[in-house]
Amino acid sequence: MKRDIKKLISEMTLEEKASLCSGLNLWQTKPIERIGIPSITMTDGPHGLRKANKSDELGLNNSVPATCFPSGSALAASWDRDLIEKVGEAIGEECIAEDVQILLGPAVNIKRSPLCGRNFEYLSEDPYLISELAANYIKGVQSKGVGTSIKHYAANNQEDYRMTVDVKVNERALREIYLVGFEGAIKQSQPWTVMASYNKVNGVYATENEHLINEILRNEWKFDGIVISDWGAVNDRVEALKAGLDIEMPGSGGEEDKKIIEAVKKGQISEEYLNTAVERILNILFKAYENKKKNQNYDAERHHQLARQVASECMVLLKNEDEILPLKKRGKIAIIGELAVKPRYQGGGSSHIVPTKLEIPYDEITKIAGNAVEIKYTPGYELEKDETNNKLIEEAAYIAKNSDVAVIFAGLPDSYESEGYDREHMRIPESHNKLIQAIAEIQPNVVVVLCNGSPIEMPWIHQVKGILEAYLGGQASGGAIAEILFGEKNPCGKLAETFPRELKDNPSYLNFPGEKNVVNYGEGIFVGYRYYDTKGVEPLFPFGHGLSYTTFEYTNIFTNKNKITDNDTIEVRVKVKNTGKRAGKEIIQLYVRDIQSSVARPHKELKGFQKIYLEPGEEKTVVFNLDKRSFAYYDVDLKDWYVETGDFEILVGSSSKNILLKTVIHITSTTSVQKEYTRNSTINDVIANQYGRQIIYNIIKRIKSDTNDSQDMLNILKKQLETNSQEISSSSQKDMMNAFLKNMPLRALTILSNGIFTEEMVNEVVDELNTISN
Repeated sequence: MKRDIKKLISEMTLEEKASLCSGLNLWQTKPIERIGIPSITMTDGPHGLRKANKSDELGLNNSVPATCFPSGSALAASWDRDLIEKVGEAIGEECIAEDVQILLGPAVNIKRSPLCGRNFEYLSEDPYLISELAANYIKGVQSKGVGTSIKHYAANNQEDYRMTVDVKVNERALREIYLVGFEGAIKQSQPWTVMASYNKVNGVYATENEHLINEILRNEWKFDGIVISDWGAVNDRVEALKAGLDIEMPGSGGEEDKKIIEAVKKGQISEEYLNTAVERILNILFKAYENKKKNQNYDAERHHQLARQVASECMVLLKNEDEILPLKKRGKIAIIGELAVKPRYQGGGSSHIVPTKLEIPYDEITKIAGNAVEIKYTPGYELEKDETNNKLIEEAAYIAKNSDVAVIFAGLPDSYESEGYDREHMRIPESHNKLIQAIAEIQPNVVVVLCNGSPIEMPWIHQVKGILEAYLGGQASGGAIAEILFGEKNPCGKLAETFPRELKDNPSYLNFPGEKNVVNYGEGIFVGYRYYDTKGVEPLFPFGHGLSYTTFEYTNIFTNKNKITDNDTIEVRVKVKNTGKRAGKEIIQLYVRDIQSSVARPHKELKGFQKIYLEPGEEKTVVFNLDKRSFAYYDVDLKDWYVETGDFEILVGSSSKNILLKTVIHITSTTSVQKEYTRNSTINDVIANQYGRQIIYNIIKRIKSDTNDSQDMLNILKKQLETNSQEISSSSQKDMMNAFLKNMPLRALTILSNGIFTEEMVNEVVDELNTISN
């Protein structure tokens, strides 16, 4: 049904318009029955539906049962666009069945530090990977007529002080790292809403940040949905409305609406501006209402089986020494660790879901193992206690010693990571570490299954043969773990985040979580593997790492063009072959490196990935298409993305560290960079410009002088101009003067040349250079 929204707005009172700009209660928008404006319901996600029961308005402890899919850190490890879209579709179906019109997700904040307590809910440290996965999640949910709310916009990367902390981040890092995940997903999939975060960004609360909301989100990215606040995030309602925030959640009983009404009456904000916000709100309200379906159900068992498939594709085989996995269905197996019978399959906080059913890893292992395997279980530690129980370790050691292999379940208990607070370290409980080390001393065949939402330290890594990162795999993770351990499924997940050896290796180590309510993003663009690879810091496991029960061979990298302009697209092809004896999936990763740049850039950046299935001996050609953004950095002076003329390396491999194929292309920039030269521009800056070099050289040729020192200086400068040498040596006085001249501002030439180089000459250089260059 098509409605005349503008006409409807013209019939509304000022009070009615203002009322639409905040919630009715915790989860619903306000209706206006007089003119047929409906109320809609929002509720938490993102890895499943968390709708509150009437008995528990917040829904933190007693939400309606829903399928608990793997959490964000696990989902991202699948690197599978299609699979994540299917997850979105399933959650969308459950929203319809529960009369929910907008799901609060996906959560796309960057994993700046492994200590962020909410990292289990977030996808990756890489913005391109985030943007691709989030876009497909949104497509899946919204294909069912249910809206999404991509969150938390922006730079919400910690839990400590998250409601008030002031994030100091430079514009380039903001654009290249912290906004790309939002930008890509929004442009590709147009979520119905964007959720503004609690924190400040460069001194201004995100909810009232004109630069983030109106300038970037609406004007640049052309987002036409509504911006809502995180729950309780609004600092100043009128300023937030001015900046483009449409709806404040939750409701305030009308108190905040009064502020909007008063501001309009006083002329602090125009009613026309309010009308624009109301128009956006009504467009979404009616779209949501018209997509409602009554008496809808979903197939809970089908969704559970999907959750199991997804979990198996998310798990990452980190280590498999001597091919200890898959386990053989014979002999004796010790299952150790309380997490095997009391699984941790999701994180804590607003995304906590009541599952429709729950698989227990130990039960699923016994089912798949069969009668030929003797399985014994022992807890090894007390999950709810940090203290080491030596008696439990002794019992576990006895069982492990008398088994062929020991499978130890370890990881992070609920109390170690949750929304609301950050981790203080990367360690798992000492009781888990001591258990693993004790078992490894008496049993050479040890496999560790990790249940955690974030990277951990592994002091025992060289003492065990196998490590399976199961992450927080959702309600069906028990079966997925069993299938992978016994080879029913071939592991195919890869890390979407770097696992550092220890916390101090992380680039944000000195600047997390900040002090005095301010956090400085001092690492700039060097987040995650961008830092480790550029600095040459060896991680525990690199970004993109993940093993398989089969092997793959990469050959024949090919580009359809070797020379392009920055307006062109380029096609890259590689061949990948399954050289093992089992069918499996491989994730092929493409990175780009600017070989020589005038600005600091990472050693490599992810710009493409594909997940493919191959039978033994099968070979496929994988195709990537790269455009300008694949090679560009954000130029803060241009206020745009810019590609410098030069050579770029295209790198293809199975992780950020394991690059298997390389080729080089040349790109010519079509963008004219207008640089302003002044008297304070250095000689180096000027002679780097072909016109500037010639202008100064022409002036020097006109100069006649018998003053030895001045003439020496000018001769050195002349030689510099003729050779354009960039090499500096300290072996002689003239070389020192050469280096000194390079960094000297133009204005200093008048003094250091004893007036031979006049003020008029300096101005002549500046004026002519600005005229010719621009």
